Amino acid sequence: MSVHILATGTSRGIGASIVRSFAPDDVRLIGHSTSGSLDAIAADLSQPGAAKALWREAINRLDGRIDVLIKNAGSFEAAPMDQPDQAWLDAWERTMRINLTSAAELSRLAVLHFKEKGGGKIVNVASRAAYRGDSPDHWHYAASKAGMVAMTKSIARGYARDNILAFTVCPGFTMTGMADDYLASRGGERLLADIPLGRVAEPAEIAATVRFLALQAPASMTGAVLDINGASYVR
Repeated sequence: MSVHILATGTSRGIGASIVRSFAPDDVRLIGHSTSGSLDAIAADLSQPGAAKALWREAINRLDGRIDVLIKNAGSFEAAPMDQPDQAWLDAWERTMRINLTSAAELSRLAVLHFKEKGGGKIVNVASRAAYRGDSPDHWHYAASKAGMVAMTKSIARGYARDNILAFTVCPGFTMTGMADDYLASRGGERLLADIPLGRVAEPAEIAATVRFLALQAPASMTGAVLDINGASYVR
C-alpha cells in the first residue's frame, strides 16, 4: 500500500527537492504552494483558516488518508529594530503564523487523524537558528523555529504510544534563493568561513534526511532532532 504524504512549501528550494526525493518510492504526495498547481494545493499560511483548508483538501485528494505530514513552508523576512513599531510587530506575527502557528495547526490535525488511523509520522523542518539564534533582524525567525522544535518534541513524547512519531530537521544555510540573498547581505565568504565543512548544504541533502525520516526511521528515533549544518553549530 502506498504511503500518502502531505508536504508544505514544495514550490522551490528544499521543498521541491523533498518532492523529487520520493520519486523512486511507492508514495502519493500532495504538495503545497501559495499559487497551487496540479500537484500542489494553494494556501496562504499567513491567513487564519488556511492550514485547516489545506489539510481538508489534501485529505480529499488522498482518499481520506494521510500517513506522513512534512511541514517545510517557512518565511524569512527581516524585521530591523528601527522599523516603525507596527511594521516590526506585523513582521513578527506574520512569521510566527507561517512558521509556527500553521505547523501547530497542521500537526494537531495530523495527530487527531493518526489516532483514528493507527499511527503516522510528522517531519517538521526547523533551522539551526532554533539553537544558535539568528541576526538582530531575525529574532522572530529564530523564535519560531525554536518553538517548532519544542512542539515536535512534545508531540513525540505525548503520542508515541499511539504509534505517532515526530521528528525535526534543523538545516543551517542551504543553497536556496532565500539563503543566497541572506549570504550576500551578510558578507558571503565571511559567513562561509564559519562553516567547518566549507560550504552550505544542498537542498538534496536536506531532502534525503526528510525522506529517511518519513519512510525508514525506526520508531525509537521519535523525538530526534537532526542537524544538517556542516558543523557550524553542534550540540
